[in-house]
Amino acid sequence: MASLIDAAGRPLKGKPAATKNDGPQPPKKPGATGALIKDAGIESFAADVLEASMEVPVIVDFWAPWCGPCKQLGPLLERLVTEAKGTVRLVKVNIDENPEIAQQLRIQSIPTVYAFKQGQPVDGFMGAIPESQLRQFIEGLTGPLPASGAGEEPDLLAMAGEALAKHDLARAAQLFGQVLQDDPGNPKAVAGLARCYLESGDLDRANKTLKLVRPDGTSDENYRAMEAELSLKQRAEAAGNLEQLRAKVSANPSDLEARFDFALVLDGRGMREQAIDELLEIIRSNRKWNEDAARKHLLTLFEAMGPNDPRTLAGRRRLSSILFS
Repeated sequence: MASLIDAAGRPLKGKPAATKNDGPQPPKKPGATGALIKDAGIESFAADVLEASMEVPVIVDFWAPWCGPCKQLGPLLERLVTEAKGTVRLVKVNIDENPEIAQQLRIQSIPTVYAFKQGQPVDGFMGAIPESQLRQFIEGLTGPLPASGAGEEPDLLAMAGEALAKHDLARAAQLFGQVLQDDPGNPKAVAGLARCYLESGDLDRANKTLKLVRPDGTSDENYRAMEAELSLKQRAEAAGNLEQLRAKVSANPSDLEARFDFALVLDGRGMREQAIDELLEIIRSNRKWNEDAARKHLLTLFEAMGPNDPRTLAGRRRLSSILFS
C-alpha cells in the first residue's frame, strides 16, 4: 500500500493512497478522472496527487490568500494547465488550511510548486516565475503546448469574468491584462479591466483604460456598457449629497433638477431601481424638461445594464407607457 511521501521521498503522515493492484483494471485515458484543476487537503492529497500522477503528471501549487506572488502565479498555472487539455493536472493546496502538508513537505516559502509523476516528485520551483519559464516547466512534463495565445482567449476572458463576479479584482485585472498582451485593444478585455478599476474606485484609470480599445471595438456591447457605466459614475459623483437631495425633493416634488440629481446619486450608491423610478417620474411630469435630459439619462442606464437585463426590459416598458399614454 502506497503512502504519502515528501519531496525527498520520505513517508508523509496522513491518509494512505489506495492500493493500485487489486485486480485487473480497465485502461484509463489521460485526464479521464477528476477535474483538471482542484483544491486538496490532507485527506484527499493521496488520491488527488499521488494516485492521479500514476495516469498523468500532477502539478501541486502551495499558496495562501495573503501571498501576492501566489496571486500572480496561480492564474498563469491554471491557464497553462487548461491549455494542456488533460495532459497534466493542477492541485492547489492552501497552506493556511493545510499546515500539516506544508510542514511535512518542508515548504519554506510560497508560492512553491512541485510536479509529481508516477507517485514521485520529479521537479519543482519556488516563487513566481515568468510565463515563458512556467511554460517550459510544464512542457518538461507534457511535451510542447500550443503557442501562446492560440485558442486560449475565450478561456481567459471566462476566468476573468468569474474572478470579477467574485470581486477578486486583482486576479480579474491580471487575466484581462493577459488577454490584452496577446490581443491589444480587445474590447471585452478593455471593458473588463476598466470595470476592475471602476469597482476599486479608480475612475481616472478606468477612463484611461477605455481609451485603449481598438477602433473597431467601440461598438462591442461590453465596451458600450462599460462606457455608459463610467459616465454614470462620474455624473453621480458630481451630483451632490444623497440625504440633502432627498429632503429637497420631499419638500418640493416639482423641483425636477433636484429630482434628477437625486436619481444620479441614487444610482451612484447602487440603488439603480430607485434611480429609474425618479427619472421616470421626471418624464411623467415634464417629458421635455432640460432638453429631454431624464429620458437620455435613462437610456444610458439601459445601455449600462444591457438589453437583456430584467431592469432594462421593465424600464423600457414603463417608459413606453408614459411616452405613448
